[in-house]
Amino acid sequence: MGQITRRLGVPPCERGSTSSATCPDIFELADGNFAIIGTDATDSLDAQLPADAARANYERIVVITRETLIKAKSDIPDV
Repeated sequence: MGQITRRLGVPPCERGSTSSATCPDIFELADGNFAIIGTDATDSLDAQLPADAARANYERIVVITRETLIKAKSDIPDV
């Protein structure tokens, strides 16, 4: 895994998180990948994946708030 180089978007406290219990976040890694802190929803969403989507046993489906992604949008690099 890569090392975290920066946060995308604003810190959770700037999105209204007042505790450490609700802190979805997006980070860019040194290798160009992204790390996501979110709610594990694998058990409830796995069966709903489209037929052309697949998940390895070591992968999880993670949910983040809409606001988290919208606030990170300006920091997501163009290809």
